Amino acid sequence: MNYARFLTAVSAARKPSPIRILTELQQRSPPSLISLAGGAPNPSTFPFLSANIQLKNGQTVGFDETLMKRALQYSASNGIPELLTWMKNLQKNLHNPPTATYSPEKGQMEMCVTTGSQEGLCKVFEMLVNPGDNVLLDAPTYSGTLAALQPLGCNLINVSSDQHGMIPSALKEVLSRWAPSEVHEPGSSAPKVLYTIPNGGNPTGASMTAQRKKEIYELARQYDMLIIEDDPYYFLQFDKPWAPTFLSMDVDGRVIRTDSFSKILSSGLRIGFVTGPKPLVDRVVLHIQASTMHTSSFTQVIPKLNTHGSCHLKIVVIEFYRKQRDAMISSAEKWLKDVAEWHAPSAGMFLWIKLKGIADTQQLIMEKALEKEVLLVPGGVFMINSSEPCAYVRAAFSLSTPEQMDEAFRRLSSLIKDAV
Repeated sequence: MNYARFLTAVSAARKPSPIRILTELQQRSPPSLISLAGGAPNPSTFPFLSANIQLKNGQTVGFDETLMKRALQYSASNGIPELLTWMKNLQKNLHNPPTATYSPEKGQMEMCVTTGSQEGLCKVFEMLVNPGDNVLLDAPTYSGTLAALQPLGCNLINVSSDQHGMIPSALKEVLSRWAPSEVHEPGSSAPKVLYTIPNGGNPTGASMTAQRKKEIYELARQYDMLIIEDDPYYFLQFDKPWAPTFLSMDVDGRVIRTDSFSKILSSGLRIGFVTGPKPLVDRVVLHIQASTMHTSSFTQVIPKLNTHGSCHLKIVVIEFYRKQRDAMISSAEKWLKDVAEWHAPSAGMFLWIKLKGIADTQQLIMEKALEKEVLLVPGGVFMINSSEPCAYVRAAFSLSTPEQMDEAFRRLSSLIKDAV
């Protein structure tokens, strides 16, 4: 693939930081190397000596003096090597991407650590999106995505979706505005980027089927588009088998995937990662060099030390959110079945609810619901044009107890009936 055609002028102009290169070279070199090059502070001046973290299963993970010095020091911009190796093996085991064995110029799978997946998304968008570009996405979509894209001056084009995610026939209809033959013509306005949340989408809770992904990937090949697969809820899928990912079917090296540990390990640690073709991931790393320099070394060490993570994910996290989902659906059936519509999500943290007889939920939620001490999110904030009326609300089942969900929906039901 010609990756150069996807890059913005700013991204194409980025050059490696000489200081960052020397810092990373020093960290990979043998102890016999004498370096007078680095500007890193001497770790002996840091006030922290060691630390122990108690896990809920009774185990303790520890930072001895040597590891603490490393965790508090600068690290490579793409991530500490041990974590990168562990995550690459994780991606290969989970997705078996065809690109894992490709050469770099053919789109070899590469990864970098980011400060949460949001940083990765922002840097990917700034790498690929020029003012005036047409960008495809399934709306409603994550408000953080809209916040990152809209200032770039691009044209956001909504591709219709339902409870199973983006609809391939709707995508095909949108793309019919352009002929595949004109994609590579100078000045073509054909979209180069398609963004989607394939599992437990925020705000809809929608999860895309394997068949839809295959059809969408084929359309991306036909029109030579990149797919940004934003999948923070991948590990919160409630039913097996999990659908194959876009990364798992990427024979061309046209998928950029963002993942996150926020939902399964800790949101405050801010650990995410970008997986994609090496020529593009390398550009993201150059941006990291010039901005955050690298994700916190200390927080990068913690996931690697957490050796019981897989068991924690299966036994604790997925089961917890499955029960929370079931409790919310039960309360919705109890209080909202006559005044609202919804589809039970198979992944994620959200229930997307359409209120009957309410053309726009903004005032109901932001004024009347607040007066009754119940807080939801009006659906308009997830739309490309947030000023248009929207009959939906988003309810999150991640934090509230089943009793709180039940009381919240009782209050909401009363508000809807009073408003209609």
